[in-house]
Amino acid sequence: MSAPNRPTASILRIGVKPRVSGERGLPKPEVERAVVTAAGLDGDFNRFRQEKLAGDPDSAVLLVPVELLEALGREGWTFRPGDLGENLTTRGVPYGDLREGRRLAVGSEVVLELTRLCQPCEFLSVLPGVGEERVAEAVRALVDRRGRYARVVAGGTVRRGDRVTLDGGK
Repeated sequence: MSAPNRPTASILRIGVKPRVSGERGLPKPEVERAVVTAAGLDGDFNRFRQEKLAGDPDSAVLLVPVELLEALGREGWTFRPGDLGENLTTRGVPYGDLREGRRLAVGSEVVLELTRLCQPCEFLSVLPGVGEERVAEAVRALVDRRGRYARVVAGGTVRRGDRVTLDGGK
C-alpha cells in the first residue's frame, strides 16, 4: 500500500463493546488489542449483526478511516473514532479504496476481505451532537459513508498501531 509521499497505513483505534442489555453497539469503547475470529472481535457484540443478519460472517468487522471522520468534522459533525460503531479505525487508507473484494492485511496475522457498506440507522441518535433532533440529518450525511464491513479470511490478534496493507493477505 505504501507509495511515495503516502504515509504508512495503520490501525489508529480498536473498538469493542460487550453485550449490555438494552444498548446498541455504538459508540464502541477503545481497547489496546483484540483477538479476531471469523465471528469478529472477541468480546464485541453488535445487536444488528446478531439479530438482523443472523451473525453474517460478511459483517464480522466494521472499518472506518479516521480521514472520513475528519471530513465529516469539516461538515460540522462531531463524530469521534468509535462513534459509528466501527471495530477498526484506520489512518492512511482512503475511504474510496475500501471497495468490495479488496483485502487488507492487518499486522502480521489478520487478513480481512471487504464486503458491503454499512448504512446508517436511527440509533445514531445516541451520539453526542446528533440526538433525536438531528438523527434524520445524520443518516442522510452518512449514507454510503458509515464504513465498510469485512469478513475474516485469517484471524489473529490486532493491536493499535498495526500496519495495514491494502490487497495484502493470503
